Amino acid sequence: MSIRKSWDVPESEITPLEIYRERRQFMQGVAALAAGTALGISPIAAAGTKLAGVRTSAYRLNEDRTPYKDITTYNNFYEFGTGKEDPSRRAGSLITRPWTVTVEGEVRRPRTWDIDALLKLAPLEERVYRMRCVEGWSMVIPWVGFPLAELIRRAEPTGNAKYVEFVTLHDPKQMPGQRSRVLDWPYVEGLRLDEAMHPLTILAVGLYGEVLPKQTGAPVRLVVPWKYGFKSAKSIVAIRFVEKQPLTAWMRAAPREYGFYSNVNPLVDHPRWSQAKERRIGEFRKRDTLMFNGYGDQVARLYSGMDLKRHF
Repeated sequence: MSIRKSWDVPESEITPLEIYRERRQFMQGVAALAAGTALGISPIAAAGTKLAGVRTSAYRLNEDRTPYKDITTYNNFYEFGTGKEDPSRRAGSLITRPWTVTVEGEVRRPRTWDIDALLKLAPLEERVYRMRCVEGWSMVIPWVGFPLAELIRRAEPTGNAKYVEFVTLHDPKQMPGQRSRVLDWPYVEGLRLDEAMHPLTILAVGLYGEVLPKQTGAPVRLVVPWKYGFKSAKSIVAIRFVEKQPLTAWMRAAPREYGFYSNVNPLVDHPRWSQAKERRIGEFRKRDTLMFNGYGDQVARLYSGMDLKRHF
């Protein structure tokens, strides 16, 4: 007997990108292509440009997707400010080409990847994931990306590699939010190596079939759907394999409030609010927060024997 998983639904049931946007996006894509060609810039650099060859992944949900407008105008991206609308208003200053990502540390094959070479590292997939913010709101986002494990295998970690550290761009001229002291820049995040290798963990380069907009972490960001959203490092410039647990940006800033694991756990309250409920963007009612954001069947084994109240 075949039991259908929560993500295993017919393609016809998945909510498509809003019809009303199609003509506008097509015209934007044509304009971006023409401008990029004239300036000698890769056309794939422009948000609004369709990503070619994206295949549908098995990881998708029978839930309504959050509209593109909400995903791209209601963000946490402190490099551009602490307000939810700040990234969409201020991220235009970010230059995403040229862009490189350095893979270094405890690996046998360190390498600096040009972003366009990174895009060709593995087939791109659309993965529809629940994403939950520690502040109590959530979205359902159709990311485009590839498993982080594909990059890790090519890097060939040594036996000393226990964790993966992600470092984001530090350039206050491009990222005006970095002129504030709200965090110790650059933004640093980390995963245990087995978490980074899990099939659900991806490097995202797009959403809704298009190039990732600047305000959502262009040109490449981390997506770990069973964790709180602050684990998703944006605008990554370095991936380091290390032996000791990284001191992440939010652990450094507020260690009582933000732990290393950051697993969605409704039984562990934030010191200033409950995590038992969440509000899906676009809805008025609140819903129960799901353990591991609903991905427990896939990831709970990673934490077998751990006290998830202490390792929060």
